[in-house]
Amino acid sequence: MGVSQRYLIYLGCVIPYRVSSYEVSARRVLNKLDVELVEMPEFNCCGLPLEPLSHKLTLILSARNLAIAEQTGLNILTLCPGCAGTLKKTSRELKESRALMEEVNKHLGESGLEFKGNLEVKHVSQVLIEDVGLDKIKKSIVRPLRSLRVAEHSGCHLSRPKKHIGFEDPENPQALKMLIGVTGAKAIEYVGETECCGSTIAAIDDKVSLSLVREKLLHVREAGADALITICPACHIMYDVNQSRAEKMFGEKYNVPVLHYTQLLGLAMGMQPEELGFEELRVKPIKLLEKIQSSR
Repeated sequence: MGVSQRYLIYLGCVIPYRVSSYEVSARRVLNKLDVELVEMPEFNCCGLPLEPLSHKLTLILSARNLAIAEQTGLNILTLCPGCAGTLKKTSRELKESRALMEEVNKHLGESGLEFKGNLEVKHVSQVLIEDVGLDKIKKSIVRPLRSLRVAEHSGCHLSRPKKHIGFEDPENPQALKMLIGVTGAKAIEYVGETECCGSTIAAIDDKVSLSLVREKLLHVREAGADALITICPACHIMYDVNQSRAEKMFGEKYNVPVLHYTQLLGLAMGMQPEELGFEELRVKPIKLLEKIQSSR
């Protein structure tokens, strides 16, 4: 079967250095779905961390990535909702203001670059739903995960601000639930589904961010979920990597495995855990894997 889709992959800062399991699993499942990922020639931070300090600098950093991508003639696929949101927002702002575009392009011109606004940026979940299609994903499933009940965490940046992202309803996100559904697993409802993971304030007030982690994990556990499913590297770090820190701070045990959606999908496609970066997970999903094995 030939490749049907080609995208320039923008990895951002966090994934290559801290959440490589997301990249590994995403590349495997996208390849299985005939999605070709072309490496971006070079890239810098999307600019999101600098937004509170300098909106203009954020625009310049983000526009540089877009201008580099435009030279390839390919649309961008990101794994990070924050990166997707920032690049989408920048593109829209610059196209809506000629004066702002000219100002930003003056800075980019020093490096021989120019933003024209002729490409589209999509998060991987958007590509899976809009471009690949749920029907094609269903056809790739060889091991339906019908024995699993999982909780989803869509995060903030895939739907907010709605006027710039235009993909999800921030009050009632459905994309990840639909994507979970095609794997055969059941996406269960739980208290506080749309609550923030706390990543954005972790550097300012650790206790507040870990309190948010605690609340989420308690609600997920109370709902009887086999795992929490994420589509954002920052959210994954908060719930998986920092789960032990929350346990230590509050003197509790949560034992909630946290999987990237692409890992869940890979399992349903018949891939083995070691192919999907499961060894990188801090909370080992031993019971979840045993449950899948026993249901075969």
